Amino acid sequence: MTQRVLLAGSSGLIGGLVRTRLDTRRDVNLISLVRNGSRAPGHPVDFEQLCATPAALLSPLAPDGLDVAISCLGTTIRTAGSEPAMFRVDHDYVLAVAQGARALGARQFILVTSVGAGGPGFYLKTKGAIEQAVVHLGFPRVDLIRPGLLVGHRAERRPLEAIGQSIFAVIAPLMAGPLRRYAAIRAEKVADAIVGLIGRAENGRFLHENAELRGT
Repeated sequence: MTQRVLLAGSSGLIGGLVRTRLDTRRDVNLISLVRNGSRAPGHPVDFEQLCATPAALLSPLAPDGLDVAISCLGTTIRTAGSEPAMFRVDHDYVLAVAQGARALGARQFILVTSVGAGGPGFYLKTKGAIEQAVVHLGFPRVDLIRPGLLVGHRAERRPLEAIGQSIFAVIAPLMAGPLRRYAAIRAEKVADAIVGLIGRAENGRFLHENAELRGT
């Protein structure tokens, strides 16, 4: 059966990898959203307008409704310019995608956040807040993807993340037990795991951290 899949954030590291994997799938009808002005393939969307009228903006793109929605949206305070601007992307834009998808009949929402979501600090609190907001929308199935430090090539430069990747590469062999959930993980592994979750029949809320994302 063909799955009608909405993907938001396909211009980012994980989203781009998910898109390339789904583009060649005959059993997937993919609708990829990108922000206005992006050079990435997909349907340009004004996310501010999407926040105002989620279902109305998405319904012309998915006239037959949706089965699954995936959000790989995310930014940093440095890129966004301020904490409120980051919250607008990582919370409000994601919530608008979820609201529109739910209105169009999607039964599954796959959300990429971060290991430690809901923990201390603005970034983790924001990730925890959007997880809770999506769960409360009533999707029969919600998959929360919580990777550790992502390793992979980004079009957007993130110097601090690049430094973090180098450090984690050195200390990774020392990280055991509970610390493994914070270790670096290749973005390709995360994208593969997301694709493998599409259309899963079991209902409920499911957390996916490094060990499961790696398939170990």
